[in-house]
Amino acid sequence: MRKFRRAAGTTAVLAVVALTANACAGQDSAGAGGGDTSEIHIGAWLPLTGATAAYGVPEKAGADAYFKMLNASGGINGRKVRWTVKDNAADPQQTVQIARELVGQDKVVAIVNANGTSQAEAAFPFVLNQSKVPVLNEVGGSESWFEPPRPGLFGTQTLYEDQAAAIAAWATEDGAKKVLVVHSDPAAFVNVAEQVEPVAKKVDPSVKVDRLTVKYQTTDYTPVISKVKAAGPQAVILILTSPEAAAFLKEAKLQGLSLPTYAYAPVAAESTVSLAKDAAEGLKAVQLVKAPSDPDPAVKEFRTAMAKYEPDQAAGFLALWGWSNAKVFAEIAKTVKGPVTSQSLTAAYEKAAKVDPGVSPVMNFSAGNHLGTRSVQRVAVKNGVWTSVGDFYTPPARD
Repeated sequence: MRKFRRAAGTTAVLAVVALTANACAGQDSAGAGGGDTSEIHIGAWLPLTGATAAYGVPEKAGADAYFKMLNASGGINGRKVRWTVKDNAADPQQTVQIARELVGQDKVVAIVNANGTSQAEAAFPFVLNQSKVPVLNEVGGSESWFEPPRPGLFGTQTLYEDQAAAIAAWATEDGAKKVLVVHSDPAAFVNVAEQVEPVAKKVDPSVKVDRLTVKYQTTDYTPVISKVKAAGPQAVILILTSPEAAAFLKEAKLQGLSLPTYAYAPVAAESTVSLAKDAAEGLKAVQLVKAPSDPDPAVKEFRTAMAKYEPDQAAGFLALWGWSNAKVFAEIAKTVKGPVTSQSLTAAYEKAAKVDPGVSPVMNFSAGNHLGTRSVQRVAVKNGVWTSVGDFYTPPARD
């Protein structure tokens, strides 16, 4: 059995999803034990304000675009979806209050496509344990959520630790014998960085992996690049935020350092390319979804819907995250026969297998498995644009 480690504070990296309450046509809502109605009322806690709103706005826009498209075509088995989003400012205490409002006053049947690890943890006692309302497709999370699986909690996001495993395997398969992991100093980043060496050595026992710690949110990467040069690696793996990764890439180019560089999903964002410009060319990373530029028909559908329903938001990675989570929910909810309630949705997720959103990996859930996937999409910057590399990939298991 795989030994699990708890990922602490992952919200600092990927806290996400935002914006106003969205009401898509409908009438009465069904509560946790409600009856058959003309709408399915679900909710989410998302940051509308603060620094993380920069992530949240596009992610919410992607989910909004999907639900609007879905409702325009008749909804889920004839029922429109109403997705009520409330601002928690990425604050755990506010999240608890919002959870009480969504469950107690708004009578939502599920929390869907919300965001944040510590925020969700704060709300779990009331939502999952006391109210028995499921939390579905939460962006964020830790291994402790899924081993053992918590009743009513289901995830669609490949854990950060498995993302690290995927890029470790990629760099090693590309032939690197000496790898340097550059990571920020908070515990969340350290935990992810520690997953690289075991998997790299599983692929190639002779590979050497070192780590270089960088102060969180540092802006001066001049000494960092000097240390990288001194270490003499054949490849670099970045476990940083997008702005930090961009600063690393720009300084590396300025100092003439050219190495194969890999990163996990938080770096695979449009902001990295816009900040680093041509210094980002050739950067490789893993993502939770296909590249938004991908010619795949499912991604084309996403771009078309964004242009129609959310024209003020770019059809980028974060919007595609929201779209994918909304689609996974809808596909599973369609299998419910009769009233769509908290109980029927939980039962449907426990039986949901081979759910294919097209833009992200196929999801497989069961009563004993509440995390839908371990797979990622490899992406790379080519001609200034993130592009998909191959198909979805499942990294070697971590010991």
